[in-house]
Amino acid sequence: PVASLLLPSHLREPVEAIYAFARSADDVADEGDAAPVARLARLHDYRQALEACAHGAAVTDASLAPMFERLGRAIRAHKLPVQRLRDLLDAFAQDVGKTRYRDFAELKDYCRRSADPVGRLLLCLYTAGTPENLRRSDAICTSLQLINFCQDVAIDWQKQRIYLPQDDMARFGVSADDIAAGRCDERWRALMSFQLGRARAMMLDGAPLARALPGRIGWELRLIVLGGLRIIEAIEAASYDVFRHRPVLGKHDWLRLGW
Repeated sequence: PVASLLLPSHLREPVEAIYAFARSADDVADEGDAAPVARLARLHDYRQALEACAHGAAVTDASLAPMFERLGRAIRAHKLPVQRLRDLLDAFAQDVGKTRYRDFAELKDYCRRSADPVGRLLLCLYTAGTPENLRRSDAICTSLQLINFCQDVAIDWQKQRIYLPQDDMARFGVSADDIAAGRCDERWRALMSFQLGRARAMMLDGAPLARALPGRIGWELRLIVLGGLRIIEAIEAASYDVFRHRPVLGKHDWLRLGW
């Protein structure tokens, strides 16, 4: 959920400003049929607009001005760390050209820039950015990203991307050809079980953050944590066949999470 009713009303505007920026920039990298050079050029425009709005200068690109002026107000009002927004743009630019990850360390570094900044920005809004809270937030955000990679293997393959560590794939005997064929055999199930086990461990490590944050903010984070864990359960229940069944949260899942 983004700026849900569980979020205090005075924080919905900055959360929506951050989300609009991140969603729009991610779409530049991922959506449509633009050439890579055009995507990178547009992301450069985003970088220039970010630096301008962060320093209170005018955004000269008229198509970006409203979004970045809104983001700039949030940066100044809440003293948001601009480097975290730069990290997001760096990760999106990496997506344009990088389609494989050698090992988990390389993949985790990508998550550090593509996922972790969101949690760190929110903790800044909550004025709760203690070292332990930041560590737990990173664990939750990276876990959510890893779960999404497992959930979207087939979708990512359509863009010729594989977000599963290459050394893990080799260890379990799974190749890119297996992904292309949607081959869900024992090797694939063993690989996915390992990936999701790592994601679950990270999520449970970060989960106490939900109890450390006060009031409705903590409740929203509980739903996010439980939602991620529920997706893991759904993938496992489908015998890891994400090629023919992409698990999503339905109404009954939300009722269960609410309970």
